Amino acid sequence: MRNNLVNSSIVFLLLSIGHFSWGQEKSFVQLDSALNSFPQIETFQSKSKLDPNRAALYSAVIPGLGQIYNKQYWKLPILYGGAILIGHYIKYNHDFYNGFRNAYIARRDGGDVPENYARFDIDRLQYNAEKFKRDRDFLIIIGCVYYVLNIVDAHVAAHLSEFEINDDLSLSPAYEDNSQFARRNLGLSLTLNLNK
Repeated sequence: MRNNLVNSSIVFLLLSIGHFSWGQEKSFVQLDSALNSFPQIETFQSKSKLDPNRAALYSAVIPGLGQIYNKQYWKLPILYGGAILIGHYIKYNHDFYNGFRNAYIARRDGGDVPENYARFDIDRLQYNAEKFKRDRDFLIIIGCVYYVLNIVDAHVAAHLSEFEINDDLSLSPAYEDNSQFARRNLGLSLTLNLNK
């Protein structure tokens, strides 16, 4: 008797779960059809003329091409000026690294040391070679970060191309005096004006 009661309960539970799930499926279909009857909301893809992924790809292939795609020509001198400056100091440190390293090897092996490096002892030659190598490697890392920032800038600028700042949105200081509670509140108020 007890087993029959448990089996009947399990069967009843399974049937009711199946019934409720079919009922929910029907309501989801009705909800989807109701949502489709509303007018379509403008999304970023339908409103924007620029594709952020394309801008990032262009900047990855040729630095600055994404900025040209975004029509932000004023960024090109900054971008290439920074790249030239980083490249110059990489070469500067690399040349001094090679000079000190070659002078160190020559002094260590008992050969002729170039005239520019003759005043340094062997420890100073080794120290300067390591210093200029470290500075060169650090600037290479800075150059890689600069390259990635170029790509990120093109991507973000394409995203923000349709962003508008107008009088409908304002941020202003707010002051509230609740004298009955002897409390004063200071803060910021964000106002969005939807009346056009």
